[in-house]
Amino acid sequence: MARQGLKLGAVLIGVGDASGKQLWRDPDVPLDASVNIDWYVRQTREAEEAKFDFVFIVDSQYITPDFPNHHLNRLEPLTLLSAVAVATSRIGLVATVSTTYSEPFDIARRLASLDLISNGRAGWNIVTSQDPGTAGNFSRAGHGDYEARYRRATESVEVVQGLWHSYEDGAFSQDRSAPRFLDPAKQHRLDHRGDFFSVGGPLNVQRSPQGQPPLVQAGTSPQGRELSARAADIVFSFARTPEESLDLARDVRARAEAIGRDPDELLFIPALGVTIADTDEAAAQIERDRTTAGDIRDRLGGLSRQFGGHDFSGYDLDSPFPDVPLPEAAGIRSFHDDIEKARQRGSTLRNVLEAQALSWFRLAGSPRTIADRLQLWYESRAADGFNLFVQHPADWERFRAEVVPILVERGLFRAEYEATTLRGHLGLPHISNRHAGTANAAAAATDRERADA
Repeated sequence: MARQGLKLGAVLIGVGDASGKQLWRDPDVPLDASVNIDWYVRQTREAEEAKFDFVFIVDSQYITPDFPNHHLNRLEPLTLLSAVAVATSRIGLVATVSTTYSEPFDIARRLASLDLISNGRAGWNIVTSQDPGTAGNFSRAGHGDYEARYRRATESVEVVQGLWHSYEDGAFSQDRSAPRFLDPAKQHRLDHRGDFFSVGGPLNVQRSPQGQPPLVQAGTSPQGRELSARAADIVFSFARTPEESLDLARDVRARAEAIGRDPDELLFIPALGVTIADTDEAAAQIERDRTTAGDIRDRLGGLSRQFGGHDFSGYDLDSPFPDVPLPEAAGIRSFHDDIEKARQRGSTLRNVLEAQALSWFRLAGSPRTIADRLQLWYESRAADGFNLFVQHPADWERFRAEVVPILVERGLFRAEYEATTLRGHLGLPHISNRHAGTANAAAAATDRERADA
């Protein structure tokens, strides 16, 4: 697949996630931003005006009082994006849905519904859920180990995609004189029987103009990389350097090729944070002020989350990082690796909390400096695009008004939409119904047999 220019997503996080603990104090951010549909619609329209490929809604289903502000009080992604869909016309809409705490039939139906409501603009961000506490909200005794969660996720994706093939195009009559509303030959059961799921089907929702939603997957563990290689259209990551991003891309592409998939079909789109000012020096100072604002102990909740709820509040911040075991079922594997390296270096608890604020790609600079760095990542093939966390409104405005035009001027980003679906924006092919090909082949074989006779 030939590269078709830089891809841009916008992650909408209301009053601030773990990367923006003080965002709610910005007077330009409504205090109810995370549950204010007008706020989401406005931000999505702004992204659409700038010709972004998609907006991206993160999610989780477990909280404690020390969770990030946005997590405490936010709208469910598919409900939110269904409202946004009818207020927009071109931009893609990517929803996070967990394979651990959702059944495949429900995932397939809800995403297919969003895809129809938006005329082919839906996408699915696949997660396995990192918080063990989530189990208690779903009447479960446990979260499941890492390996089991990814095996379940792999099978869930297989089932969801299979259900999205339930109806061939033209299954429902467009002609009132037809003998029946449904052509039953174009409806297909799934009859899946696997290790985690038994699903008969068919799905009771037809296909959208894009065939089926693109799949997004983030995961740097071997299991996460394998799932990306098998299923993802977009590999989302928190790579901090071009080298880190390139290493991930090379590995996942090699895995994809090994199972017979075209490695160039995958798009690698890391997270991005920006602080923008007239000069690089001014931007750097603003970023320093933001990252040091507030009590550093407020970040202990995020650390606790990675350690399965362990309470760090009684530890000395300036002593070596405590020898607390990392639970198998909790956290993000790349964070586990970072903790082990911090321990080897003799880092303190304070060092680890400070590093958490810099745990993904962030840029502080003038609009031209920002554009230069994005171009460097793109042209070195370290990234096919970026998923921008929308935080302070001033930075969001300057990125759209000043950085994007530079990217357009350099031929790196579109000036206008050329497609109407999310797959079209991303340069991904339309997904044809798997049964239509079989039916056409069978019909052709029958025609040949008749001709030979």
